Amino acid sequence: MRCKSSEPASTKYAPDHLPCFGVFAADTGTLVDIAAPSVYNYSVVSRPEITRLPATFRFAEARKAGLSKHAIYRMRARGDLVSLGAGLYRKADAQQAVDIDLIALVLRAPLATLCLASALARHELVDTIPSAVDVALPRGTRPPQATAPPVKWHVFAPNTFQLGRETVKLDADTSIGIYSAERSIVDAFRLRGLVGPELGREALRAWLRRRGAQPAALLAIARSFANAERSLREALELLL
Repeated sequence: MRCKSSEPASTKYAPDHLPCFGVFAADTGTLVDIAAPSVYNYSVVSRPEITRLPATFRFAEARKAGLSKHAIYRMRARGDLVSLGAGLYRKADAQQAVDIDLIALVLRAPLATLCLASALARHELVDTIPSAVDVALPRGTRPPQATAPPVKWHVFAPNTFQLGRETVKLDADTSIGIYSAERSIVDAFRLRGLVGPELGREALRAWLRRRGAQPAALLAIARSFANAERSLREALELLL
């Protein structure tokens, strides 16, 4: 005997809430009512596991939250998840993030810190936007194999890596490290052989025009590096 369901025909069902005479098609993520041949799609929001995950997450995090690999692949196929590559996913209904590539980067390398030209551009001290993102990691940390956008990796000494390091929010769940304006200027001077002499000078001129700029703060940071203070002091003497 076929039993009757009291639910209206337009009701959407989650996989654990089947109509009285129906079959859940696990391979497609849909529910087929045999009594009334129609198809009910279920949304990603019906899965409580997904609500426990941040907007951008790793495959391993999703598995730990209770999602099977088949469920993850189905949600990706339906467009509920967007693959960022290398086992990273983002919820399709998450707030649009301007720096989605940086979000993927920091999830692969949690200590990644914007530095040099990239940090100076974020601080609006230089006009040039580098073609590759300048990112620092402490010596001994292995950078990810493949990244997008292109990244220029820099290795900084562990004992000064945290000096002047701040964070900037990329979305509600994710932040990335960034060196302060002062530290970034000092780095541009001490690494002038790598980035050229003009980067530091341009940033320093712009920084000195800002209200509250304290050259003593720059020199205090520069003293932590062997080859920064002298060149920075000479530049300050010319500009002040």
